[in-house]
Amino acid sequence: MNKKNILKFISTVGMVVFFALLIPPIIGLFYGENVTIYIITMLLLFALNGLVFYILKNHNLTLSIKDSIISVNLVWILLGIGGAIPFVLMLDISFFDAFFESISGFTTTGATVFSNVEALPHSILFHRSLTHWLGGMGIIVLGVGLLPLLNPNGSLSLFKAESTGISIDKISPKIRDTASRLWTIYIVFTLVNFLFLIIFGMNWFDALAHALSTISTGGFSTKNSSLGYFQNDGILWVTIFFMYISSINFISHIRFFMGEKTAYFHEEFKWLTAMLIALSLGLALVHVTNSSDSFYVALTHATFSVVSISTTTGFATINYETWGNIAVMIIFLAMILGGNTGSTAGGIKSIRHIIFFKNIFFEIKKSLHPNTISSIFIDNKEIKNHTIRSVFGFLSLFTLTIFITMAYLYARGLDEMSSLSTAISMVGNIGPGFGLTGPTENYGFFTWYDKIVLSIAMIIGRLECYTVFIIFSRSFWKKF
Repeated sequence: MNKKNILKFISTVGMVVFFALLIPPIIGLFYGENVTIYIITMLLLFALNGLVFYILKNHNLTLSIKDSIISVNLVWILLGIGGAIPFVLMLDISFFDAFFESISGFTTTGATVFSNVEALPHSILFHRSLTHWLGGMGIIVLGVGLLPLLNPNGSLSLFKAESTGISIDKISPKIRDTASRLWTIYIVFTLVNFLFLIIFGMNWFDALAHALSTISTGGFSTKNSSLGYFQNDGILWVTIFFMYISSINFISHIRFFMGEKTAYFHEEFKWLTAMLIALSLGLALVHVTNSSDSFYVALTHATFSVVSISTTTGFATINYETWGNIAVMIIFLAMILGGNTGSTAGGIKSIRHIIFFKNIFFEIKKSLHPNTISSIFIDNKEIKNHTIRSVFGFLSLFTLTIFITMAYLYARGLDEMSSLSTAISMVGNIGPGFGLTGPTENYGFFTWYDKIVLSIAMIIGRLECYTVFIIFSRSFWKKF
């Protein structure tokens, strides 16, 4: 392990993030808020990271796999601490509440400890949404774009440690170019979402905050009742659309805008789209059968709920828990769906579902016809055995993390539904669960040590298990 490598990279990311976090207090000044201590603190954090970077300016940064994995884990913890400071300074809350809110922001989970977000200062509301936006594409992907400014080596290992999915898909031989194009699309989508929300009646502040939370599939809102506050179908369908496109592999978006007409013609995209349509129609039919609402109203709220939960955004318009047991079952299915690889969505990811089910059918076929020679293919490409093992390994770790979190919550006194759904929500970076953590509730009632456990679960889910669990392996420290 090269400590100078880790410190130089962390300081680079820290400078970028804390410079960006000067924007919320500037907005606070616009609204007449006293944000002096906020600005001073962010400047000090920026200066501290700048000092470390300056001291190590002549150090040739070359990240190994070990350095990358350690850097990724440390970055998320340190950013959680740094992002918590404004909450502590501006509000009367404990550090543990602030840390939970910060981790929830950067991991794009969207679970909150606040029961009345509308009472929060504008600077804090924007701070919450901005942590989503910075964490959405990945703090490390942002850093990868900057790494070649330091040196051309080490970028790929860090990209592998942070990026979601089962493989690295590039459109350029240079990782920096790929990262730059990802951020360009990310910014463009955010601006377009912002403009459409304004067109449909939001004020500029709410529109910008919700655009940041939507494109990052985060879920923090400026309103207590989330998007349900606005009572505007145009806003709901615009948000549905942008949650959906944000859950699609951003490499596909880049290829589409580069003129590749078949950019979205892949199995993962088709699987996600088909599942969203099926679950939305199913939930709409359940609701229209058990209520006096029209099919259009039922479809609007059903589609919003399914897309919001499936993409791990976590916005809400209604309390779907009141729609009956079948509705709850459908939302549970949405919770374990997740978006595409290479998107801002969390969860299991569609490609893993595809490989899981194809492998089951493959094993059944092999049992019936032992002498048959065949393989699993996705998009006409053979899936290697090591990839299949990796997928099942991830599913095992993902399930184990959920089980441990659920067991902890149940032992702490939560009921079965609340324990299970909260565990899935934390590890899947979704936000709302059921019962005590349902779409109309918050996480403020948990103790400080509960919030630490839940924060760890969010980080494990955001880093897709392997990146965290590998540091507890003896062979990791010996091999690399």
